[in-house]
Amino acid sequence: MKAVIFDMDGLMIDSERVTFESYQEVMAPMGYTMDETFYKTLLGKPVPNVKKCFYDQYGQDFPFDEVLKKTHETINNKFEKKGVPLKPGLIELLEYLKAHHYSTIVATSSDRQRVDHIFDLAHLHQYFDDSICGDEVTHGKPDPEIFLKACEKLHVAPSDAFVLEDSEAGLQAAHSGHIHVICVPDMKYPEEKYASMATAIVPSLKEVIEVLEK
Repeated sequence: MKAVIFDMDGLMIDSERVTFESYQEVMAPMGYTMDETFYKTLLGKPVPNVKKCFYDQYGQDFPFDEVLKKTHETINNKFEKKGVPLKPGLIELLEYLKAHHYSTIVATSSDRQRVDHIFDLAHLHQYFDDSICGDEVTHGKPDPEIFLKACEKLHVAPSDAFVLEDSEAGLQAAHSGHIHVICVPDMKYPEEKYASMATAIVPSLKEVIEVLEK
């Protein structure tokens, strides 16, 4: 294997719980509630798909753009005050990949502005050769486009790459692109249909090195 493709939210940064609670904080004064079951249906999806989920759940008059903007502002404020919560084993894994000359890239459904801001706060730019964001592809996960374009950017064949993902949409995208995928579950353990698509499922990023070395 020559390259490792990283998802961001829920995989590298411990952001899913923060995001869920921020949605709740923003929506409550507007008279809306969000439960964890609905939130989990949003994981790994690009913004247009997330928007559709909200409209299906709350109706076409739901102020999605306003809620999304305020939620991201709330998350950013938390990150700026408390720091970006990195997942256990992330830096250790990134150092290992650097030492062993793997190419690395981030492929995330989040938009470029948000990704760059988080990477600046967490000092992660130094570990990655490139990145590709949700607003830079035509079709979001579970379509494989973002991962296939990540391989193109790194000049590697899909068969020479590993994807690291936490979401079912991400697992499906990697599988559809014929790229090996390691799942590191976050808030939701993948259902069997998606779990079967993974080369391996590990409890944290600390165990990814063992999988790569096999």
